[in-house]
Amino acid sequence: MTSTLAKEKGASPPPQSPRALVVYPVLFSVGRSLFDASGTRFVGADNYTEMFRNPATLKAIRNTTIWVVVAPVLLTGLGLILAVLVEKVRWATAFKLLLFMPMAVSFLAAGIIFRLAYDEDPDKGVLNAAVVSVHDLFKDSSSYPAARAREGHGLTKGGDGSYSTRAGLSPGDTVHLPMVGVLPKDLPGGAEPASAAAGEKAAADELRGVVYLDFTPGGGGTRGKVDSGESGLPGMKVEAVRDGRTVASTTTASDGSFHFGGLKTGSYAVKLPESNFAPPYQGVSWLGPTLVTPMIIGAYLWIWTGFAMVLIGAGLSALPRDALEAARIDGANEWQIFRRITVPLLAPVLTVVFVTLVINVMKVFDLVYIIAPGPVQEDATVLATQMWLVSFGGGNNQGLGSALGVLLLLLVIPAMVFNVRRFRRSQ
Repeated sequence: MTSTLAKEKGASPPPQSPRALVVYPVLFSVGRSLFDASGTRFVGADNYTEMFRNPATLKAIRNTTIWVVVAPVLLTGLGLILAVLVEKVRWATAFKLLLFMPMAVSFLAAGIIFRLAYDEDPDKGVLNAAVVSVHDLFKDSSSYPAARAREGHGLTKGGDGSYSTRAGLSPGDTVHLPMVGVLPKDLPGGAEPASAAAGEKAAADELRGVVYLDFTPGGGGTRGKVDSGESGLPGMKVEAVRDGRTVASTTTASDGSFHFGGLKTGSYAVKLPESNFAPPYQGVSWLGPTLVTPMIIGAYLWIWTGFAMVLIGAGLSALPRDALEAARIDGANEWQIFRRITVPLLAPVLTVVFVTLVINVMKVFDLVYIIAPGPVQEDATVLATQMWLVSFGGGNNQGLGSALGVLLLLLVIPAMVFNVRRFRRSQ
């Protein structure tokens, strides 16, 4: 009946063997790799030659190698350690369930989760939020990143972002340093009006001054002059410079005042170092060109650790307990038992887990494509993503993409054959 309907509609009959579902795509890809992008001109092995000349493909091969070397080793080792430790935990089943749960999350969803976690903005990325919090505990950040000097009132901006007065100040002088760009609501809580400090006179061996916000709430006031109600800028670092060298430094008080005492006769300049105006620490660029691949591997570990732990744990539960007990009776400690008995007996299971993970990481696509931002996509690319980008992601060269697919198949086949043979021997 099915055959009759197929003939009447002019359709091809369904495949007679499931093998056709595997063999046909492989043969088609091999054949397509021998033609150009349009699929009309036979180019032979040119696509394979181009593949190994293309810097993007070479980077994809390098990254795939990093994945194969790092991820399976870490996962197998981590799975082994956790499987051994879980045996000693009271709530072992709940712990296994907790670690295995990420396997239920799709790679797409996991990629979105980690893309947000790795976000460079501390207000969005949880990882950078933690890093910035720890950093700020041990190192003070700039209080005035948006501040700038009032133009035309004695301060000149240096190439490093600092501000300096002209040289020519002498002990006994008083200098007023007007700043703008700071919103009144962003002033430190202890900031006080600067007018009183601005009226103080310097001693003969002293250089005195005030750093203040040249803004009068409600309007009015004179530019470059400390008006009543204008606030000082507390906590700002100030340096006294003579002949190009810093001879004294201090920090402004709550009213923005500062003074340098015990100065020798000479010509001085007052400098506000660039650290006063540095942008706040924003954390680490987790998804920059340098760290993007390790960070994606970290997301992969989060997903697959439970898989490795459960499989190795199953092998661990099947170990002969009498051998372990005999070793303990003979005086072996836990480390010796683990190294000389547990690991050798688990070697077949560890091998299966390792090879399975090798096959899996060679095909990784979702995490790399989702987590890596567009500008660093090329730095994170692996063979699977490069194949997609070349074929459908803008390259539109199915010939070169098919050649990459064939290369990926050739890399995966040895691991698959090893796993199948090992399985048959165990049967």
